[in-house]
Amino acid sequence: MQTILTESPETAAGFLNRGEVVAFPTETVYGLGAAICHPEAVKKIFLAKGRPSDNPLIVHIRGKEDLPSVAGEISGFARKLIDRFFPGPLTLVFRKNPDVPDSVTAGLDTVGVRCPSHPVAQEFLRLACCPVAAPSANISGLPSATSWETVHRDLDGRISCILKGGPSDIGLESTIVDCSGQLPLLLRAGAITLEQLREVVPETRLAAPPDKKEPPKSPGLKYPHYAPSAAIVPCAPEESVPAVPCSAYIGIGEAPPGVEKAKLCRDLREYARELFSFFRQCDDQNIRVIYCELPENHGLGRAIRDRILRAAGSYQC
Repeated sequence: MQTILTESPETAAGFLNRGEVVAFPTETVYGLGAAICHPEAVKKIFLAKGRPSDNPLIVHIRGKEDLPSVAGEISGFARKLIDRFFPGPLTLVFRKNPDVPDSVTAGLDTVGVRCPSHPVAQEFLRLACCPVAAPSANISGLPSATSWETVHRDLDGRISCILKGGPSDIGLESTIVDCSGQLPLLLRAGAITLEQLREVVPETRLAAPPDKKEPPKSPGLKYPHYAPSAAIVPCAPEESVPAVPCSAYIGIGEAPPGVEKAKLCRDLREYARELFSFFRQCDDQNIRVIYCELPENHGLGRAIRDRILRAAGSYQC
């Protein structure tokens, strides 16, 4: 299969509307999209990524007017979150509309829904024949793609089209909040923080650790994620770490002596934006160990911490 590169949302939407899989930019990371009205196309996402079929997909919509086509009942607190954060880097989980294919939701009766704010994504979704199911546009388990070049490296020849839109502004996947119950539950941390959610709905809580025997309500909760080939070693700010060959460091504080590659970030926003890109760069340079400064567990630091610990295989709720 030849993978077409384009800067035209109209061209990309043409592939999507014919039942093909298309990678497209969002403000979080690049997505790998299929129209939910083409169930066979949705299956192509799992094949292209090597993604387990019990890992649900997020449905992307162009605006609030599309919610009834994918979501069932929408609670009062969910409407408050929608009014405040749509469009933006927030996914809300609802009881699904029965018309949403089971292949999108991994057989669950719930569906995650997001309305991205990226202008290219907005135009692409406007031209789409129906809402678009899309996980991150990368091989499953690897760091998410934050540029079209990374998508091309992972998925060239596996998908029909890549819509180019520049590097992702946020660099981490969307915040996910379960709105299918009595209270909103934060399932995955992201750029919209727990503290911001509580400003709108004070009752928002952190979800309990997922039961590994139960299917996850959202992506990123069950399988290993975000890991480069290098070993990820979380470390506290200014912690002394052993000098080992072929090592690297990313964080806000001073890099430990002896590392061959370092990315010193100005703030948490830059840290989030650069994390996955840095992981990919380290793989290109055959780095064996990446030391990652662990931010404090609040604000945007909660999301960065989540991705580092999952990449290290030492996630703790």
